[in-house]
Amino acid sequence: MSVMKFEKEYKTIKSVAGPLLVVEKVRDAAYNEVVRINLPNGETKLGQVLESTDKFAVVQIFGQTSGINISDTSVSFLGDTFRIGVSEEMLGRVFDGQGRPIDIKAAITAKEKRDINGEPLNPVSRAMPKDFIETGISTIDGLITLVRGQKLPIFSGSGLTHNDLAAQITRQAKVKNSTEDFAVVFAGIGITHDDAEFFIRDFEKTGALKRTVAFINMADDPSIERILTPRLALTTAEYLAYEKDMHVLVIMTDMTNYCEALRELASAREEVPGRRGYPGYMYTDLASLYERAGIVVGKKGSITQLDILTMPSDDVTHPIPDLTGYITEGQIYLNRELANKAIYPSVDPLGSLSRLMNNGIGNGKTREDHRGVADQLYGFYAKAKEAKSLSSIVGIEALSDIEKKYLKFGENFEKRFIQQGRYEDRSIERTLEIGWELLSEFDQNDLTRIKTDYIGKYYKKK
Repeated sequence: MSVMKFEKEYKTIKSVAGPLLVVEKVRDAAYNEVVRINLPNGETKLGQVLESTDKFAVVQIFGQTSGINISDTSVSFLGDTFRIGVSEEMLGRVFDGQGRPIDIKAAITAKEKRDINGEPLNPVSRAMPKDFIETGISTIDGLITLVRGQKLPIFSGSGLTHNDLAAQITRQAKVKNSTEDFAVVFAGIGITHDDAEFFIRDFEKTGALKRTVAFINMADDPSIERILTPRLALTTAEYLAYEKDMHVLVIMTDMTNYCEALRELASAREEVPGRRGYPGYMYTDLASLYERAGIVVGKKGSITQLDILTMPSDDVTHPIPDLTGYITEGQIYLNRELANKAIYPSVDPLGSLSRLMNNGIGNGKTREDHRGVADQLYGFYAKAKEAKSLSSIVGIEALSDIEKKYLKFGENFEKRFIQQGRYEDRSIERTLEIGWELLSEFDQNDLTRIKTDYIGKYYKKK
């Protein structure tokens, strides 16, 4: 990461509060302007301007504030925003949360330097996402279909298998009926060393690393650095998609850590807190990240986002998943009850949704019967859950024959449709075939959500 230098140096630091410096008598400091903090021992740190008035500037430091002596430390205002040098050479490389290579390889030769905050995209220039992305995972492809250019978060909980799911999608994602592979931009935000090692090793072992750019902010790195990491990733993705015509899948984990960094920063600034202590502008801030996904008219490339967040206490009404749900086009919901049954992936169809699913399925995209099969599977699984709840009250023996049939369907659906191997790459045709095998346990007259023509064509007669 670099900046264009036009320096103004000040030795007028008034105070240090957490990750913030207050610098007096600063003239013409701009919002998001980069600063360099020059310590007495020769060490330097980077930061950016969060607030500027005629009397002072508030500077956010990306790093620890220990060792800063107010009287002997100077602040240089560099006259530009954070920028990252972008190039196709970044594919196959690993960077830290400030955009510096950490994989002990040759330095990147940047083709150009871009502002990491991006530029607002004119809504008129957006194209409607419509191309089916085949992940090879039945629950997603069949019931929560991902479309190229969509932003679809994964709502998870502590200890669930969201990392395995993200790695599997990274390995297997492809545009149906296309030879073009996805480039992957991965942003690890406040993740543990074990998680970072898991992702990098998996990418290397499966060959996915050669098409991946990884930005890793560790849990023991400065938390304020987490504000930078997703913006570095998205800026890189925009270059690869809109300048190099690549289809780019951006995976960011964990957005909860990002929001915690926002809350820490807001607390240091002594802002009036919003819900559960998070800043009132968190919705706008998250939107500035999520809305950088999409397809641009006249551009061949695209950006698709899978943003992983772990819900505190598995609470889907928590501000982070709640606000995310308003901005994005659905969610993939991981269920702890399914995980406790050792079912992988523990994706709960009834808690999940893809609002753009209809754009990417049907004849010529997936298959003509896709919508009907998905609706029927949803309906029967919902009835199975109702039957299970009833059986816990009155006992299985008291259920009617049809309720017992729904109950059996629910068990088979979880074991055969939802559950699959971590390296099992199912085609959409195989996914729909499994769906028909499960539906064929019912009489044809029970399949009320599927067109008669499709029943005649695909129903598996016993």
